[in-house]
Amino acid sequence: MKIETADIWKKHHTEIYFFILKKVKDEEATREIIQNVFLKIHQSIASLKDIDKVRAWVFAIVRNEIANHFNLAPTTIPLASHEFSPNNDSYQGFCCFDRFVTNLPGPYKEVVELVYLQGKTQIQVAEVLNISLANVKARIRRAKSLLIHNFNACCKFEINNDGKLVGDSNCSICN
Repeated sequence: MKIETADIWKKHHTEIYFFILKKVKDEEATREIIQNVFLKIHQSIASLKDIDKVRAWVFAIVRNEIANHFNLAPTTIPLASHEFSPNNDSYQGFCCFDRFVTNLPGPYKEVVELVYLQGKTQIQVAEVLNISLANVKARIRRAKSLLIHNFNACCKFEINNDGKLVGDSNCSICN
């Protein structure tokens, strides 16, 4: 007896869908994964040796595709709620920003420029600077702390509940 992809779909697609959804907690990702699963099933169904073990074979494919999904997911993690967005020119509206970044100590300045002004991921920055990802994150945290302190002290900006700098500049240097 030979089994077809359509037979596997009819018998297992609902169970596979909810299994994937439970693991990834995202309907769009679930649909994408299930599509990849059935493509792989269709491409390699001839390699199935024991038809009695079709469910185990299918779920092995499903688990591999879920793992692939998580391995390919972006790994940049926001460090704080007041994250600057990369490639966003809105920073130019903040008084003294360029001066504050320029005056950061070397390691912090370098990381801030690469991540927030050039738009590189934290992983890319770690590779470029030949340092660990944890070190990049620590430098970003420290640089943000210094920048926030400078904005609060010099320009009298404040951080709102969303972690964004707000207020009108009250800077003796810029005014």
